Amino acid sequence: MTTNRPSTAPSARAVDAPTLLTLGVEEEFLLLDPATGESLPVADRVLTALHGRAREQSRQEFRHSMVEMVTPVCTDLTDLREHLVALRRAAADAARAAGARLVAVGATPVHESHRTVPDEPRYHAMSRRFGPVAHDPAVCGCHVHVGLPDRGLAVQVCNHLRPWLPVVQALTANSPLHDGADTGHASWRSMQLERWPSIGPTPYFASVADYDATVAELVDAGIMLDPAMVYWYARPSATYPTVEIRVGDVCPGVDDTVLVAALVRNLVATMVDNVRAGVPAPRLRSCLIAAAHWRAAHEGLDGRLIDLRAGGTRPAWDLVEELLHLVTPALARHGDLSYVLEQLARLRREGTGAARQRRIIARTAGDLGAVLDHLAAETIAG
Repeated sequence: MTTNRPSTAPSARAVDAPTLLTLGVEEEFLLLDPATGESLPVADRVLTALHGRAREQSRQEFRHSMVEMVTPVCTDLTDLREHLVALRRAAADAARAAGARLVAVGATPVHESHRTVPDEPRYHAMSRRFGPVAHDPAVCGCHVHVGLPDRGLAVQVCNHLRPWLPVVQALTANSPLHDGADTGHASWRSMQLERWPSIGPTPYFASVADYDATVAELVDAGIMLDPAMVYWYARPSATYPTVEIRVGDVCPGVDDTVLVAALVRNLVATMVDNVRAGVPAPRLRSCLIAAAHWRAAHEGLDGRLIDLRAGGTRPAWDLVEELLHLVTPALARHGDLSYVLEQLARLRREGTGAARQRRIIARTAGDLGAVLDHLAAETIAG
């Protein structure tokens, strides 16, 4: 696939230093058998084979068939893209040495027979607490961190983000397959994760004290082991001075990831402006937000999404255009506008990861091997 590199990087003239928000990305990947497409439990071998910066920026995940790669903090989309390409290629080389291939796909597409958790006390505790839910087939996400060290502001920003996160979710849909068949959902990962009690839309919080008290109650009730198990779609990170958006499937290609990261950064920047201007966050019913996320996971960008501000459903791309209009001033401020316009045009032509997979299935009369070949190649394309 032809890729477009970021054409406009932030500069001192385009962005005032105080308004330049940093960002970083965590990407989770599956390790699949090149012949069968089944998940392979070789993560330990893959992590051991990584060296230098790639090893430092890798993480063990909840399945033996997964690895996570984490970019450093970036201010520039070009730098972010270069880090993503380098990390994906390093992980792919290590996977190849372990007899697997690295694939950026949101959910286990064929089968996973080895579902025990890695030998870590925390993972064993999660297994004991949540039982079979903790042993579902592997799922892989894309988490975008935007620098925001003020936790009180971060909580308010999360309130403002809630109407827009289903649109971000639809943009990233990349997991239509399960057990070798099309599920009818663009993001099966999203459906699978609904079984966890601490995953889902971020609740509305009046303050950081309200947030902390609620999390403490959930921990006390056994819904979470600890505050690090806050897996809501947007949260003040438990580890970094950031707002973390964790609603999306891992994206198939690097440019898909950079596009989502750019939109998320500038959506956060826009909501920071709104908070500081005293604009109140909309008080939306939790059932409607949950419905909007379900619809986004089912449709991706190929159908209609729920408009949480005006009510009813609208074509998905209409809401993408509204999101773009909303964040355009922040995109211009960060120097990201040209790249985002290029990549949204490409995404409209090519479709989401789910749409691309389905197109190959239709073209090859259901050849899953062709789908996985394409995904593996797209994962490391630069």
